[in-house]
Amino acid sequence: MAVEAAFDFREDGAATVLALRGDWTVDTIAKLEQDLAAVALAGRPSAGAVVDVAQLGRIDVAGAYLVERTMRAALAEARMDVRGEHPTARRLFEAARRAYGGEVSEPQGLKGLTGFFDGVGRAVAAIKEEAVETIGFFGETLVVLARLLSDPRRIRWVSIVHSMEVAGLNAMPIVALLSFFIGMVVAYLGARILGDFGASVWTIELVAFSVLREFAVVITAVLLAGRTDSAFTAEIGAMKMRQEIDAMQVIGIDPMEALVAPRFIAMVVMTPILTFAAMMAGIAGGVLVAWGELGVSPHMFFARISETVPEQHFWVGMSKAPVFAMVLAIIGCKQGLSVGGDVASLGQRVTTSVVQSIFMVILLDAFFALWFLEMDW
Repeated sequence: MAVEAAFDFREDGAATVLALRGDWTVDTIAKLEQDLAAVALAGRPSAGAVVDVAQLGRIDVAGAYLVERTMRAALAEARMDVRGEHPTARRLFEAARRAYGGEVSEPQGLKGLTGFFDGVGRAVAAIKEEAVETIGFFGETLVVLARLLSDPRRIRWVSIVHSMEVAGLNAMPIVALLSFFIGMVVAYLGARILGDFGASVWTIELVAFSVLREFAVVITAVLLAGRTDSAFTAEIGAMKMRQEIDAMQVIGIDPMEALVAPRFIAMVVMTPILTFAAMMAGIAGGVLVAWGELGVSPHMFFARISETVPEQHFWVGMSKAPVFAMVLAIIGCKQGLSVGGDVASLGQRVTTSVVQSIFMVILLDAFFALWFLEMDW
């Protein structure tokens, strides 16, 4: 049974003595922290310091460190000696003294123009590293998908259907509603602005072109980035924090097959469906405004679309959906698997997942726009 730790602090001639009693171990020294801190504040430099271990019981590294820290703070650079016989105290005090690396100073960062360029360089290096890791993760995912296609029995259909419901079906109301209002806004602006030039009839083409080519797929991808991608990162990241992924690897389950592949397949399947629903909702919003503002009946609206709007605009929008889906799935799952062991890391990765996804969607949409423009599509 451990003996309660205690001490006496007194002056003995020219030296200051710290007499130890009882067991100084990690289990007994906690309540002495404040008393020893008071000793350190009240102490003053002297010719020497003595630690009396004659009545000391057991001592471990924690106790030796606490004693050495107290004497160093109280007596500055004074030399510390050990009085009395003890089998391990002297060696532990010496080990604690050697382990002390001096006062830790705050790191001084670069300032001025040099600091600015240093920060820019570090940011560019971090972006490059993140890009390389994401491309590597995408390649690994393709290898896993090829392995699953070669052996369909390994495909986790239940997980895929569950992800399709959570990532796609549950997101359809908000996607359709937002696209409906976007279509209304585009139609309303077109009716007002084009009406000033006597060309309000072209509002129908404006709604069709903008919704089919751009707005439907971009709005769908952005909503999935904020809603579904963050959920992927949070789910996988929470499993990483609880070491469930390590446990899966121990029992022979590949996390790429069990966690990444089902979400990837679900996103690739559901994003075009959501994009189509967004197109129809956006067109419906345009029909409503055209009917109310311009007096164009729904029958006339759809008849003009079929006559003047080529079907290639529909396929341009639909062709972007699978690409956006792959990007969203890869970023969400990769950030989830990169989560560390604390909540702060989880929050940071979720934020990074959403920001990266939206950035990549906008960037890829710009590339698609330029490419289709050059191809005269």
